[in-house]
Amino acid sequence: MCPQPQPDPELVIVNKELSAKAETTLNANFFRPHDELHIHRGNLPHWRQARVTYFITTRLADAMPQKKLREWKTKGDAWLAAHALQKPSEIHTLSDDKQHEFYATFTKTWHQWLDAGCGECLLSRSDVRDILIDRLCAEPSLDVWVIMPNHLHALVAPKDRTLGEVLQNWKGGSAFDINRLLGRGGPFWQKETYDHIVRSETQFRHYRRYIAENPVKARLEPHSYSVGFGQQQFKVASALAKALNY
Repeated sequence: MCPQPQPDPELVIVNKELSAKAETTLNANFFRPHDELHIHRGNLPHWRQARVTYFITTRLADAMPQKKLREWKTKGDAWLAAHALQKPSEIHTLSDDKQHEFYATFTKTWHQWLDAGCGECLLSRSDVRDILIDRLCAEPSLDVWVIMPNHLHALVAPKDRTLGEVLQNWKGGSAFDINRLLGRGGPFWQKETYDHIVRSETQFRHYRRYIAENPVKARLEPHSYSVGFGQQQFKVASALAKALNY
């Protein structure tokens, strides 16, 4: 008899419920340019619209050196001035190509700096990540997510709560519990979160792929990150990529 093939120990089996969830999420509502939109800003522009999916990145308080932040802001302000804009919240007045140029240029730079691994990288500790995972997985609209050593990426589509309420639960709740675990105080997360309303199914698939591949491209060891799909956690990022057919 031929020997029975053994399951890949690194791949968490994706059940029918998970596959169905993936298909349902792909049919989610994306940015609607003619519907009501609320825009506010801190250092970053924040667009809010009901019943949409967001790609979010939130980083630890020490994950980005002040020198880098100043450089990023200076270059961003120069780009805006060159296009006759005074603040990021006015970007939506530009053509789609110019909006894409801004986000592709400055978002890519931002995430490259994050992946450089600045700061204490406290999320590389499994006991610290477990606290955050409990908070993440309590959100029913959570899609794909990854916890990197000094930041978090996730796709989420809040239905009964605002994005701000979801982020407060993730960040505020986890900060309190993690500081208690570490026997310390002070800010754990950077106050401001990067959030982006997903524009299309193509962009949604791009963000899913980005999340699944992020630990691999950053050359992280499996013990230093966590990755998952909703409430299901995977042992390694490559298993999530396989589950998503990437």
